Amino acid sequence: MNICFIGGGNMATALIGGLLGKGFAAGRICVVEIDADSRARLQRDFAVRAMASFAEGVAGSEAVVLAVKPQQLRDVAQQLAPLLDGQLLISIAAGIRAGDLARWANNPAVVRAMPNTPALVQSGMTGLYALPGISAAQREQAQNILAAVGETLWVQDEAMLDAVTAISGSGPAYVFYFIEALQQAALELGFNAAEARRLSLATFLGASKLAASSAENVSVLRARVTSKNGTTERALLSMAANRVAEYIAQATHAAAERAREMGDELGAQP
Repeated sequence: MNICFIGGGNMATALIGGLLGKGFAAGRICVVEIDADSRARLQRDFAVRAMASFAEGVAGSEAVVLAVKPQQLRDVAQQLAPLLDGQLLISIAAGIRAGDLARWANNPAVVRAMPNTPALVQSGMTGLYALPGISAAQREQAQNILAAVGETLWVQDEAMLDAVTAISGSGPAYVFYFIEALQQAALELGFNAAEARRLSLATFLGASKLAASSAENVSVLRARVTSKNGTTERALLSMAANRVAEYIAQATHAAAERAREMGDELGAQP
């Protein structure tokens, strides 16, 4: 499979690095990137071909990964339309619906992907949705590309990608927000900045690893840490009184609603 990336930003870089780490040949990857410095970096770091021309990049490619901002996707797809000949199109742009992309690109072979930033360390989570016209082989191609940087989850209803966006796409920011809060609390309790960072990151990483390695529900793991009348119970009671869980749920619903709005707004473009 020859793969062409349109856009050479962080997520494209993560996917390229993941593919190469899985043994994919650098000679089968090209990147269309308008910035000359970025092209030079990609060629230097990954030994892949990088060019400014859509036509040169798409020629001979079986899969085209659209790694551009949602606001740029329509223009890019319309420029690609006369160059495409049934190639698999994979979009990682939030909010843009597969049908709109297929219409702009005049190409029905579209898979939408919603990765997240832990893909940069090959620990990402990607939601995937395929239009009905996608072949089994193309579905496998999309799976192989996105699985190079972490786990994948296919959804049958495209609307569920808005939920994926809210939970895992935006989710790393929620985690970082919590870590920031924990670090601030550590500072207030007398630790210096380096110590606060170490305590917070190691605790979050260790708890996540424990949850991932256990077959038990996280509520069971939480209960095991929570002794009656102990310190953890006091903290959790404070969180419950301040409706922390409820507000987290409200925040994710707000993110999902914004993803739907983006689909409506950007998809309305002719």
